[in-house]
Amino acid sequence: MNNDKWLKGVFKDVQKGLEHELHRASSGVEHAPTKGDIHEDSWIEVLRNYLPNRYGINKGIVIDSKGNKSDQIDIVIFDPQYTPMLLIQQGHKYIPAEAVYAVFECKPTFNKEYLEYAGEKSRSVRSLIRTSVSIATASGTIPPKTPHNIICGILAAKCDWAEGVKSESFNKNLPTTTNCLLDIGCSLEGGAFVSENKGIEKHQSDTNLMYFLFTLLAKLQSLGTVAAIDWKAYANILRES
Repeated sequence: MNNDKWLKGVFKDVQKGLEHELHRASSGVEHAPTKGDIHEDSWIEVLRNYLPNRYGINKGIVIDSKGNKSDQIDIVIFDPQYTPMLLIQQGHKYIPAEAVYAVFECKPTFNKEYLEYAGEKSRSVRSLIRTSVSIATASGTIPPKTPHNIICGILAAKCDWAEGVKSESFNKNLPTTTNCLLDIGCSLEGGAFVSENKGIEKHQSDTNLMYFLFTLLAKLQSLGTVAAIDWKAYANILRES
């Protein structure tokens, strides 16, 4: 068998497995919050399997050094080595904004309401303050790094538009304002999309999942490492007024 055909067949099987898992979650669980948790957990498992171990992947709330916080985020991809989770309280995981590479909203389908909702979740993260300090190394001091653009996206099993991500309705309802912009997303049935310098690239096939994963890897790779966090800024929260 031709090697690329074999590899494509493997990718198709991976996508079918996730489709089956999400379908089972949608049809076998009636309680809405529980169903949502299963969707999120299924996507988190896929990302943990395919992204390098340098990335932490979890549900959480993103916070900054001024005490601001985001909405609850379905999936946060963050740096666990230099900027770990600050605390876990009553089941909620709090992650410093400086640590975040990407965030995703998980929904059952792509439609106008969910695209707008994911855009607002993106805004709640991108509006947070991120610090950056210089780093002392054996070769000298590295100046503060400008914080990168946080990748924001949406993940789903289905799509309400028959033409999927290539439909005009999808184009019209995809958030485009700076803080609400969705950079990347995947509907297992409707296709995947990614924002590039030349515009939105779209992909529709029986390997939408793998296309999404490879383009996500490319985007994460382009970010390098997160900026060094200013821990003193967080310590200032504890000062008595």
